[in-house]
Amino acid sequence: MTYGTDLLLEEVSYVAYHFHWPLETILDLEHPLRRDFVARIGAINAAVNEAAEERARTAAGAGPDADAAGNGW
Repeated sequence: MTYGTDLLLEEVSYVAYHFHWPLETILDLEHPLRRDFVARIGAINAAVNEAAEERARTAAGAGPDADAAGNGW
């Protein structure tokens, strides 16, 4: 069974976009290592997004327990 071209292109594009690595470098990675980079980039993005949302809530005076409408209760 081969790894799907669409999945490969998705992984390569994701790593290239975030790390600015050339195609050859990314394609030279073993599949498990490339998947690990994809997972780590995802975790970094999630942490950055969470921090930005927290800053936005704090800036709005809502505090960490506010709901989507900005209610702190």
